[in-house]
Amino acid sequence: MKIKSFEDIEAWKEARKLTIIIYKLTDKTYFSRDFGLRDQIQRASVSSMSNIAEGFDGGSPNQFIQFLVYSRRSVSEVQSLLYVAHDKQYITKKEFDDGYQQAKLVGKLVNGFITYLKTC
Repeated sequence: MKIKSFEDIEAWKEARKLTIIIYKLTDKTYFSRDFGLRDQIQRASVSSMSNIAEGFDGGSPNQFIQFLVYSRRSVSEVQSLLYVAHDKQYITKKEFDDGYQQAKLVGKLVNGFITYLKTC
């Protein structure tokens, strides 16, 4: 399948799911009141999907790869911030695991896409 828009990219689709998960978690009472953590994890999750979209329209494959690296870094940030949320007991172990696994999937897909682009 030829990728015609960023919406066709599997990593973007999964990053979108991650963002939905993060927004649901940050709606929880205690989490929603921790403005710094809430805003940071939301920004990081949105950044993960936005960098894929932005990179797609960036021009060269090398520019796209750079934006995918930014996306991967944002995913790592989400994973790190999930630890904080869990440590503060804003989220349950299951919620942590679900969010972390989704972030891990996004990172894996982004890494695979980077590898693919390097061979083109």
